[in-house]
Parts: sequence; structure tokens; C-alpha cells
Amino acid sequence: MTAAQSPDPIPLREKVDSFASIGVDAFTTTRVAGDYGLGDGDPPQAALAKWVALQQELAEVAPRLASAKQIHGTRVLEHGAGTDGWTRHAGADGHITYAPGVALAVQIADCVPVFIAHPSGAVALLHAGWRGTAERIVQRGINRLVDGGLDAADLRVHLGPAICGRCYEVGPDVFEQLTGWQTIRNRNVDLRALLAEQAKELGVRQLSASPHCTKCDNDRFFSRRAGDAERQVAVIVSAVDSKA
Repeated sequence: MTAAQSPDPIPLREKVDSFASIGVDAFTTTRVAGDYGLGDGDPPQAALAKWVALQQELAEVAPRLASAKQIHGTRVLEHGAGTDGWTRHAGADGHITYAPGVALAVQIADCVPVFIAHPSGAVALLHAGWRGTAERIVQRGINRLVDGGLDAADLRVHLGPAICGRCYEVGPDVFEQLTGWQTIRNRNVDLRALLAEQAKELGVRQLSASPHCTKCDNDRFFSRRAGDAERQVAVIVSAVDSKA
């Protein structure tokens, strides 16, 4: 293959371009950016170094970076301006902030990073696997924003790179929890399609999704179903000077 025929290089990040017009930066790292997985025990030093470097890179527009040890639940944390630096909380899979300059982050492999942004600068980021989807973490996140005075019709929701419906096969019990339909054999499920429907039911009108599947595009993204132990990181932030 000649240089002219070579495929485009994989970028370090897949950005959510539709958020830029309202002053919100959102992205998911790719395999090229390396492993951000912190694991369940003592976090690997290499991954810790990547998180510290990420916070330092974002510091000019986002002095504060918030993440959490994820538990595949529906707990959503709200973050104010607080202390500068990176804070990792315990036991949560979602984050909301109304404060500019606070970056929110979740770790991702095949689960769905759900980015939510509002023109006011309020942002949210959710980690939705099958449990979070079945227990409607999207509903919890959107309802929190609505309770905070925002209109769901004004929210922009983007479903980031995740495993696609062709690649994601689940057992009968999981399938029933996700869809409400009974079956006696394994079935395929599209988590992003289910999450999009849940958002629409709540009045969200502006929806978009990544074209990439973490397993189909395993050269681009880490995938647990493809055998990877590593993780991407998804980040969203409304910059401190976005309203300047």
C-alpha cells in the first residue's frame, strides 16, 4: 500500500463537534491515547499519570476534574466549583455541573458514554452499561437537570463510542430487564438505541451518536468484549471563559 492509499491515522480523541457551538468541549479518547483504566485495586501508576496529565492539560479552561469509581449503578453526583485539581469520588456512574470550568469524566470500554449539554453551560456525563440502561440512569440525569430549571427540549444528548447492537449479545434475563420482553435464548441489544428512546421519552429533541462500535472498530477503541482490559476516558467541560 502506498502512502497515498494509507488510511487516515486514528486521532487521539473523538470529539463531539455538535457541542462546540454552545461552548462545550466533549470527547472520548481512542486506543492511540492509551489506557485510562484505574481498576478495582491500587490504580496502575501509568494510568494515574495519564489522569494527572489530563487534568493539567485541561487546567486553563477547567481547573477542576471530577470522576468516580464506577459501580454500574445510577448514582449521579453534582459538582460545584470546589477545589482545583482532580477529585475521584466513590461509587457513582454519573456527574452533573452547572459551574463552568469543571470537567467531568467517566471510564469507558463497551459501555456508553452519554454526553449531555445545555446552552447555559450546564453539562452532564453518564456511564451507561446494561445495568445503568435498565435502571434508567439517563432518566435520572436528565430529571436532575430539569429539576434544576432546564428544559429537556433544549438539552443536547450525544451517545459516544460503545459496543453496537450487532456485537452485543446478552442472556434472556438481561434482555428482559432491558426490553421488558421475555425470551428463551440469547439476543442482541443496541444499548445506544435504548438510551436514545429513553431520552426522547423525556422530551429530548437534539440527539446524536458516534458512528463507531468499540468492538467492530477495535483498532480504534478498547473493547472488553474483544478481550481488552484497558479503558478509554470520556470528558465533558463547559470552559471557564465560554460566556466571555
